[in-house]
Amino acid sequence: MTMRGDGQVLAIGELLIDLIASGGATSLIDVEMLAVRPGGAPANVAVALVRQGIDAGLCAVVGHDPFGARLIGVLDENGVDRNRVRQDPTADTTLALAWKDERGDGHFRLLRQADVQLNVDDINAAGIEKLDAIVIGSVSLSHQPSRTAIERAVRIAFEQGVAVCFDVNIRPTIWSSREAAWAVCEPVLRASTLVKLSMDDAKFLLGLGSDPTPEEVIASLRTYDADFVVITDGARGAWFANGDLGDHSSLVFVPAFEIEAIEPTGAGDAFTAAIIARLMASGWDELTEADIRFASAAGALTTTREGAIDSLPTGAEIQEFLAARSS
Repeated sequence: MTMRGDGQVLAIGELLIDLIASGGATSLIDVEMLAVRPGGAPANVAVALVRQGIDAGLCAVVGHDPFGARLIGVLDENGVDRNRVRQDPTADTTLALAWKDERGDGHFRLLRQADVQLNVDDINAAGIEKLDAIVIGSVSLSHQPSRTAIERAVRIAFEQGVAVCFDVNIRPTIWSSREAAWAVCEPVLRASTLVKLSMDDAKFLLGLGSDPTPEEVIASLRTYDADFVVITDGARGAWFANGDLGDHSSLVFVPAFEIEAIEPTGAGDAFTAAIIARLMASGWDELTEADIRFASAAGALTTTREGAIDSLPTGAEIQEFLAARSS
């Protein structure tokens, strides 16, 4: 597809405080210490885009409280346009509990507060028609009024030829059922330019059983018109496809990098930002193996440092990592 390629990318959704389990705990039952860090998938993507040289903004709602002020300060420190971030005096800043299991995969439990107060007025004032792309996830789709706000943003973007990048970051604990999540996410899939989802996302959202194959995931998405689909599976690698999703031969596997991971929080967001940055650099041409390797490097680097936002790599760091791995 052809995009303008010279505009801003706007991430829309949650800006929150991550309370990350430390000390090696692999479940909330065993947690003794929680590290307080800024986060939220859309916020992470916005910061990661800026660090990779892309003009990025965030549309979100935080509380009119110390955590809200802290998060706005973090956006300023990282050069993210936060003119569309609103402080709501009626709700506290949202919190997210984060931990990793014995396999090293990240898990989250959200305490929803200000983030769900994103509304249609926020979207109408966001100037979406002037953007190059929007980035949205499924978390903001789970509650009102943020669900209607995201649906409005997707509709404006689709009608105005602005790329819709859907990072299907499913959190099962915030949905009443798989069917409820599917009913809300399916229309967004229909309007999406880029769909990025993990195998765990696919298991829950697409109802594919406990051990689906990437081919089964692509087959479930073949009725949709996404130009690009990327499937991730943590340390086990990633798959991507361009255009015709009915042709399984177009599905390409790219292995993950072997690294000593410290913390997975934010790795998927760094990966998503890198994919978008590469697509913008190519004028939204086809994804390549080199693009996925670049994104995989971004995700891998993120896991080697503590934090979400603090751990997100710059474009130069990603290139340095790739150069070291190719030598």
